[in-house]
Amino acid sequence: MADFNKDFEGLRAIVTGGASGIGAATASMLFSRGARVSVLDRQEPLNPVNGIHYLSCDIQDRSSVEKSVHTSASTMGGLDIVINNAGIGAAGAVDANDDAEWHRVLDVNVVGTARVCAAALAYLRQSSSASIVNVSSLVALAGIPQRVLYAATKGAIYALTLSMAADHVKEGIRVNCVLPGTADTPWVARLLSASPDPAAMEKALIARQPLGRLVNPQEIAFAICYLASPLAGSTTGTGLGVDGGIMGLRIPQ
Repeated sequence: MADFNKDFEGLRAIVTGGASGIGAATASMLFSRGARVSVLDRQEPLNPVNGIHYLSCDIQDRSSVEKSVHTSASTMGGLDIVINNAGIGAAGAVDANDDAEWHRVLDVNVVGTARVCAAALAYLRQSSSASIVNVSSLVALAGIPQRVLYAATKGAIYALTLSMAADHVKEGIRVNCVLPGTADTPWVARLLSASPDPAAMEKALIARQPLGRLVNPQEIAFAICYLASPLAGSTTGTGLGVDGGIMGLRIPQ
């Protein structure tokens, strides 16, 4: 019978944006379940885990991505799992951001994900447990006010996931994504602190999720690990919601 606590034993994983928040929780969970883990991030880890390999990487720079992926694969002796978590946020309606900001956020969230996947493909093709998990968002499927640019990038991540799953299924590379709701992460904390009324905004964010609280990073990490695990070997081309019920439930107030 499978050991669910060590389902990643012997596997090698990359986690982008793993210095904090969802990425850090995912890297720690993969490591605790037996994986060798390399974190790629521009930032230093907030709470580094002994045994996880941390590399400075800018996913807007193809040469940086290729070097970091190659170094990770060489250090770990190969690559089986890629978690594309790195991304940035954006707020406002369609007229709130100029062309430069549109290009910047698209470049990080969408093209950055594609750069990492492209750099990792040669290594994943050599794995018998190859898996890619992308981090999208519930805003890819639900119209949330004041999130046009961010939603456009996360919708693209969802579409990219489905297309990649179709392209690489015959090669044995599974591709899935998670669609989190609003999570208790450093990015959300910064969003709240920049608002005119942080307490009111936090209350509104919590109120729109039927569970009555923000999603915590460990819950999202658990979903990511489910999709990445060899135990989910028949799951590909799937978007898994971790959103506190916001997509599926309509609760009377």
